[in-house]
Amino acid sequence: MKKNIVLGLILFLGFNSALSAKEYKIKSAKDLEVLHLKPGDKVIMQAGEWKDQQLVFKGTGTKNQPVTLTSATPGSITLSGNSTLKIDGAWLVVDGLSFANGYIDKGDVVLFSTKSTWCRLTNTAIVEYNNPDKTADYRWISMNGFNNRVDHCFIKGKSHQGVTLTVWLSDKPNYHRIDHNYFGERPELGGNGGETLRIGNSTWSLHDSKTIIENNIFEHCDGELEAVSIKSCKNIIRNNLFYECKATLTLRHGNNSEVYGNYFIGNNKPGTGGIRIIAEGHNVHDNYLQGITGKSVSAAISIMAGLPNPELKSHWQVKNASIINNLIINATEPFSISAGYNPGRYLPPLNTIFSKNVIVTEHEPLKWNDNKVEIEFKDNLIVGNSAFGELPRGFAVQNIKLKKDQNGLYLRPDELAHEPFWKTEAIGPSWEKGMTEVFKIE
Repeated sequence: MKKNIVLGLILFLGFNSALSAKEYKIKSAKDLEVLHLKPGDKVIMQAGEWKDQQLVFKGTGTKNQPVTLTSATPGSITLSGNSTLKIDGAWLVVDGLSFANGYIDKGDVVLFSTKSTWCRLTNTAIVEYNNPDKTADYRWISMNGFNNRVDHCFIKGKSHQGVTLTVWLSDKPNYHRIDHNYFGERPELGGNGGETLRIGNSTWSLHDSKTIIENNIFEHCDGELEAVSIKSCKNIIRNNLFYECKATLTLRHGNNSEVYGNYFIGNNKPGTGGIRIIAEGHNVHDNYLQGITGKSVSAAISIMAGLPNPELKSHWQVKNASIINNLIINATEPFSISAGYNPGRYLPPLNTIFSKNVIVTEHEPLKWNDNKVEIEFKDNLIVGNSAFGELPRGFAVQNIKLKKDQNGLYLRPDELAHEPFWKTEAIGPSWEKGMTEVFKIE
């Protein structure tokens, strides 16, 4: 009886809260500033000129009743000039905004504050929001706080200094999710600071982030060597498409990240890159890499030589790397070993496993930048009819023709018997399940 009374009270309070939710129509950032938003409230931006508007979206929602900021007709309102957005609260949803025809001088176009938790930026576009001074250093999106999400956004055309989207770390893992976004053209910057996506930085690189990057498209993201730069620990990068990017997915700093189910389609475009591995405990498996033309640090898969006594910003020695079940097709350098080796950077990868990979090539499958390196090769297959040089144990060579699927992608010779690891349910650490259930990821 007592249990039924408590349940009834909870349902009544939830129903009463839903009835008290309000809808606000605003025409400027000042209108938003004066609102005291509560769970279930909805703020609707009205048609008009939204130029030079510094939106500060504050409020506290709940899981079942988030506070929402949107536009009357999604896609019809453009924030221009020096407009920005700050997301500052809990369970806040920004849905359907657009930034174009403007720029700022420094800072962030969209900022998740350090107090933001369970907030979401979705269905939002940032297009060519470029300062005419290419050295102007600002981010388009900065993620602080915890358990925040950026999804289903269209981001294209950044041509000035600064990372497109960056995640900042703190003493605790942030558990962010970046998914189902389109990251379009980013022209070459000519130096560092042109990453499309960066998780952490050198200073915080030995802290856990536990960010999930999944189901995104990266197309022509050529800003610098690293399209995606991981500078933190325990991240998951899965099921993304890298299309004709003259850049790499780089595990630059930090340990124990997992990279799987990604597609790298270079189409033999000059300088296209794959996966670059630095530091400890990384697991790179079940990726598809085709037509990658980069060499050494930009090879289809490269493991880097390390520096002795490294600073946080240095290249740490690769240890305990696992490279398994990847399919590498027609790459100029399929696997570059101890890339970047020189008299000052000479520490070899330790305890590295390269197993069950399939390499389709007419080139030498292995590039030894340091022939003293020892790697455990096991059950790998090379498909081709060239007379390769001497191969270590752990490789078989067959001259066979691979089949293609309905999308024109090549299948592994054992594809019918092999269920890709990323399609199974038992995947990822325990913390990932909670994120998926809360956000009801689609």
